Amino acid sequence: MNFPLYIAKRYIRSNSKNNAINIINRIASMGIIVGALALFVVLSVFSGLKVFSLSFSNDIDPDLKISGTIGKSFFITPEQEAQIKKIEGIVSYSKVIEERVLFTFDDKQEVTYLKGVDPNYSKVNNTKKIIYNGQWLEENTYQVVVGFGLVQKLSLGLMDFNKHLEVLVPKAGKGTIENAEQAFNKQEIFPVGIYAINEDLDSKYVFADLGLAQELLEYKSNQISGIELKEKPNADENVIIQKLNSIFKGKVTIKNRAQLNESLYKMLNTENIAVYLIFTLVIVVALFNLIGALIMMVLDKKSNLKTLFNLGVEIKNLRKIFLLQGTLLSFFGGLIGLTLGIIIVLIQQQFQLIMITPTLAYPVVFSIENVVIVMATIVFLGFIASLIASSRVSKRLLE
Repeated sequence: MNFPLYIAKRYIRSNSKNNAINIINRIASMGIIVGALALFVVLSVFSGLKVFSLSFSNDIDPDLKISGTIGKSFFITPEQEAQIKKIEGIVSYSKVIEERVLFTFDDKQEVTYLKGVDPNYSKVNNTKKIIYNGQWLEENTYQVVVGFGLVQKLSLGLMDFNKHLEVLVPKAGKGTIENAEQAFNKQEIFPVGIYAINEDLDSKYVFADLGLAQELLEYKSNQISGIELKEKPNADENVIIQKLNSIFKGKVTIKNRAQLNESLYKMLNTENIAVYLIFTLVIVVALFNLIGALIMMVLDKKSNLKTLFNLGVEIKNLRKIFLLQGTLLSFFGGLIGLTLGIIIVLIQQQFQLIMITPTLAYPVVFSIENVVIVMATIVFLGFIASLIASSRVSKRLLE
């Protein structure tokens, strides 16, 4: 057996004759346990908040989205559509048109996005999940689905035939305009459904039939502003993107869900890193107790170390005893803290004991990645602390 490891394990199991050193050791161990527990729980909470925050945008954003590289729109041919259908890993796709337009209702006005969608849109995005009231729009009609935020701003109602919601789209072209009526393509539309996701997204879109959007924008039948795609589970996204680029000859931009919400992902990742660094700093402070405990142990075992040194044990092996002792304390302390943290997280996931609101439990997510991060952090910092403390073992000290 490795001699320093054997002695280190004996020192861990046995109590010192000095009661103060035993108390310091217990405090150091508790600091490691609590630090590991706190770090894992906080990382799990932020993982839950990240999933919770992204769930809103995931309800309305596709797995992949194709848009034109130049201009607001591009053309798609029947041959290209046939090639898209043949790509392995794609469940369905939907042609869409997005454009900021003006909506008016009962002398109230609001500028937001008109989003024209084809019948396949419900296969790409779960429209049933976001419908708050009413129903989804039908094909080849002037029906629209509006957001709950827009309903509040315009005081809209469903199936209100006394007052009409109108959409106005600026006409393309050059030259002077004699009157305002000539400047816009205008159409009365009929809200048949209200969607609700969150405060930011509830005013972003008014969903309409793709044909209506093409009519208002004076687009041709094969002219669109984007294609939204749904992938099969575990599909190779990179392969799909390569095939799509091949179909469109690299003349389109293809973004996945993370790229569509780049700022949101960056914000959530930055917050996660900031919290990790803050709690790592707390663990660093706690590990000062470990350094103190090991130094006290060195002084307490000075006579034993001197005996070992006189028997021929090298200084580096004596140092290794306390290096291994501190590292093992960190490992087992981290393991206990991590186990307690996992139990807390799993209990919250299962029984939802802590609530944000009466109907919404505090979101937590158990992740193997967080387990690895916590153990690696505790063991690494424990190793550094042990290295600092073990360096006090020197020939001068023993002499």
